[in-house]
Amino acid sequence: TIGCSHNKCVYCDMYREKTFRIRALAQTLADLRTAGRKLGNVEKVFVADGDALIMPVDAWIEILELAYEVFPNLRRVSCYAMASNVLSKTDRELERLAEAGLTLLYLGPESGDPVTLKRIVKGGSFDDHVMAAGRAHDAGMRTSVIALLGAGGVARSQEHAEATAQLVTEMNPAYFAALTLTVVPGTPMARMQDKGLFELPDIYGLLKELRTIVYTARPTGALFRTNHASNYLPLGGRLPDDRQRIVEVIDAALCGDIVLRPDWARGL
Repeated sequence: TIGCSHNKCVYCDMYREKTFRIRALAQTLADLRTAGRKLGNVEKVFVADGDALIMPVDAWIEILELAYEVFPNLRRVSCYAMASNVLSKTDRELERLAEAGLTLLYLGPESGDPVTLKRIVKGGSFDDHVMAAGRAHDAGMRTSVIALLGAGGVARSQEHAEATAQLVTEMNPAYFAALTLTVVPGTPMARMQDKGLFELPDIYGLLKELRTIVYTARPTGALFRTNHASNYLPLGGRLPDDRQRIVEVIDAALCGDIVLRPDWARGL
């Protein structure tokens, strides 16, 4: 797909200049064949753009079958997925996708706080994301959940962190990542900030959110990362196994005992 069918999240500038469309299947298949000839030894494929799961299942099946044909060592195919796009598929459709080799869905609720979800115009509720993750798991797919530190602003910082931890617990992903909100010029969020309607927490506030989420979330066995370039404190481990160690590192950062990533080294 080109762009994002939703394209309303107030913080996102990724697809604003694109008009959403599903590419002609023949073009995508031709690109795959070319990639197979040129690259060959590929183990992971990500199907772009913003929410490729919206494509019809029959088109997906053709793409998946060809991907595994032209890349003999392929072991993972993934894509972004809005909760609404998962929920729009029947159980059997999701099972067909899993059987054909769509192994991982990236779900980005960003927050579990209902007020924050509405303010950032995420396009899905707390319950929508829980249901979407559950149906993906039942179909045989793994999920990677993405949370966005600072999404609630200063005003909803604590509520955002606590509700996000609860959402991660209920979604129970195989992978969980926390990114840090960047207010991008020209976005609705930037205009909100200019009008005094949104204030991004400072570094201390962002680390406090991260601590609350890690300390409170109870997935059964998620690989956790904050190694995205937007974050001040790169971390890694498993939840719940490494919770105490990760919290201790965050506490050390809060006390100033760990050097954080400087702003010049951060990015989207």
